[in-house]
Amino acid sequence: MIKNDMELIFRGTEEIIPKDEFIAKMKESEDKQIPLTVKAGFDPTAPDIHLGHSVLLRKMKHFQQMGHRVVFLIGDFTGMIGDPTGKSETRKKLTKEEVLINAETYKKQVFKILDPEKTVVEFNSKWCSSMDFAGVLELTSHYNVARMLERDDFSKRYKSGKSISIIEFMYPLVQGYDSVALKADVELGGTDQKFNLLVGRDLQKEYGLKQQSIITLPLLVGLDGVNKMSKSLGNYIGINEEPKDIFGKVMSISDELMFKYYELVTDVPRAEIDNIRRGISEKSIHPKQAKVDLAKNICAQFYDKETAEKAEADFNALFVKKEVPDEMDEFIVSDEDKKDGKIWIVKLLSLTGIASSNGEARRLIAGGGISIDGEKVSDEKFEIIFPCNCVIKAGKRRFVRVIG
Repeated sequence: MIKNDMELIFRGTEEIIPKDEFIAKMKESEDKQIPLTVKAGFDPTAPDIHLGHSVLLRKMKHFQQMGHRVVFLIGDFTGMIGDPTGKSETRKKLTKEEVLINAETYKKQVFKILDPEKTVVEFNSKWCSSMDFAGVLELTSHYNVARMLERDDFSKRYKSGKSISIIEFMYPLVQGYDSVALKADVELGGTDQKFNLLVGRDLQKEYGLKQQSIITLPLLVGLDGVNKMSKSLGNYIGINEEPKDIFGKVMSISDELMFKYYELVTDVPRAEIDNIRRGISEKSIHPKQAKVDLAKNICAQFYDKETAEKAEADFNALFVKKEVPDEMDEFIVSDEDKKDGKIWIVKLLSLTGIASSNGEARRLIAGGGISIDGEKVSDEKFEIIFPCNCVIKAGKRRFVRVIG
């Protein structure tokens, strides 16, 4: 049975194209009890699905709960081309073996969110690998170079004289052709995928099909509080990580960022989220408790409530009992201060103001007065490796959170 919840569908979305058409499509589907085919594609370029991916997966789950046909598309073919989105230069292509290994791990992880009984899993090599050269030429005839150069990253590279390979032009065409092959009614994607999603809509029209509606969703900001969550940047929370690690990583995000996480990766009602925000503002709710509740919610999604409770207890045993304060100074390490992705502890102590000089920093370390996340630092040659979100304790009462 199809029963749409439009408020849930709209929640956390960035843009719906075109909105009126989408609403009419949903109404007709419910009136006639005919499910829509809702598609989202994932290139298996890394073995782990992280919380950023879950924003799309959760929206797919919402459509599942309403009775629609959800297609989890693994881009094993497009993964070998490499998505040029946001890239300033041609990216390295993955081998078929690398893509297939990653794809298998995707299949195992995705059902922590989606219902396996209601999910159609497809690989785009199914129709792409069998396409002969005449078919490729036919596909390219349905789009033009001028439209491709409207894409922001291509435009910037073209104007600056940087190389753009023909195969990169093929990526949005192949992704768009996926929508033709699947006869998708709705396609979901991150805001950075808008151009590719529109190509799919255009190609469907060229091939005489009804055009898909497009829903874009925000890119989840990672643990560094700046960049989108990414495996390559190391600022991610993997959905397959240990419960204690998921819990601890959520606890490390900023108070302001936690509200984005509440909206995008939980089903906590919006009115309740507004009450939490108001309570923190009025000081009737402590930010730490709100973040604990968020961390337990996210942890329970991938495990269960009891495991989430244990993760909280483990976190408290590690940090609370060591008297780490809820509020402390934060120091963000700039790229200029990093050397080969690391920073010398003596230099860091000086930069944070914990020590007034390198000499004082050495004396603090030699005297056993410095610890990082509860572990004593005894070697003045010690280096912190990035990415990092750790707490430096100096003496008995000085705490600084280091982020980078």
